[in-house]
Amino acid sequence: MPAVVVIGGQWGDEGKGRVVDLLARKANIVARYSAGHNAGHTIVNDQGTFALHLVPAGIFYPEKTCIIGNGVVIDPADLIEEITNLERRGVSTERLKVSDRAHLVMPWHPVIDAEDERLRGKNAVGTTGKGVGPAFVDKVARMGIRMSELQDPEGFGERLQFVLDYKNKVLTGLYGQEPMTYDSVFESYREYWSRLAPYVTDTSAICQEAMRRGERLLLEGAQGSLLDLDGGTYDYVTSSVPSSTASGAALGSGIAPNHIDRVVGVYKAYQTRVGNGPMPTEDFGPMGEALRDAGHEYGTTTGRPRRCGWFDAVAARYTVRLNGCGSISLTRLDVLDSFETIKICVAYEIEGRRVETFPSSRVDLEAARPIYEELPGWGTNTCDCRSFDDLPIAAQNFVRRIEKLSDVSAALVSVGPERNQAIIVDPII
Repeated sequence: MPAVVVIGGQWGDEGKGRVVDLLARKANIVARYSAGHNAGHTIVNDQGTFALHLVPAGIFYPEKTCIIGNGVVIDPADLIEEITNLERRGVSTERLKVSDRAHLVMPWHPVIDAEDERLRGKNAVGTTGKGVGPAFVDKVARMGIRMSELQDPEGFGERLQFVLDYKNKVLTGLYGQEPMTYDSVFESYREYWSRLAPYVTDTSAICQEAMRRGERLLLEGAQGSLLDLDGGTYDYVTSSVPSSTASGAALGSGIAPNHIDRVVGVYKAYQTRVGNGPMPTEDFGPMGEALRDAGHEYGTTTGRPRRCGWFDAVAARYTVRLNGCGSISLTRLDVLDSFETIKICVAYEIEGRRVETFPSSRVDLEAARPIYEELPGWGTNTCDCRSFDDLPIAAQNFVRRIEKLSDVSAALVSVGPERNQAIIVDPII
């Protein structure tokens, strides 16, 4: 049976976790295929509220196999803490599998992350500072250390010595930092291995064998398409390799691309962004504050307040096409319940020109002024709606307008964080 990919269509934080948690009921395997512990999902279910950073959102179904794929970079200390917290709260991690090909976040990566941001000055990207970007840089530069290397003390020691000698020259010479000691890093990571070894395996073989048996794979993206290294708002993007778009799902999970038959894009009913970089619909006034307060828009990973604005249909149409989305899941519709009027950006004005395609130029994006279409609000609580017809007519019209502007239909509309607050318009799986 083919695989389904769930991706973020904006700048991340769209609610992918709650969509994956919902769809996981009909999947056999849930695999996270990209990014690192700089991304996060908040899951609300009958066991409580959980913040996940590396473990796939399908972990709350004990019969599902959950995979952290080879496309993810892993901070072993963070993963151990996440596993421990889940087990402490009664969530089994027995069926969690971690790719032996996944790269590791090493102690020098957060230091380099912070120092690079400092050197960038006013052009700082606004990273989480967790070292994920530098870990991906090392992966591409063939200086990374993979999970499988920890199992062999002698081989790991040789690899560590080579990489650490190089990194210490960078830390001391470029950044003026103290060098790191071989023994402390070696012992720490050998200890991490003793805890994580039962989870580590060839996850691509698990996925491939499942596909051969006709089982359903659900591939969970992280971050958002507008943060993609190639397709996003460069250079304010993620360093994640493979891509944070749907095109990276096969590579990051170890299956062939022809096994993917459906891509679901997740979009908020408004727009948010964490970190720096252009965001044409950002509202710097009371309306932006009202959206932030209504949506409790603070980062799952960092707690930073998110930048807020109205739904950007120009960007949405671009990422729908970029990812080949067959449908979208529209989340956080309930956040708009109290607004008298609601705006949708239908085009940009750039130096006097009307532009309806998403620019590649950062200069153009920073100069872009949104052209809005105003729709009436519905002024009533949607949290108890359980079918599309239950929604107020104005809310239905808002969803239909987004569908038309984005060139795709909404298969799911979310009116709250609980599982029963997801309105299924068209079954995805």
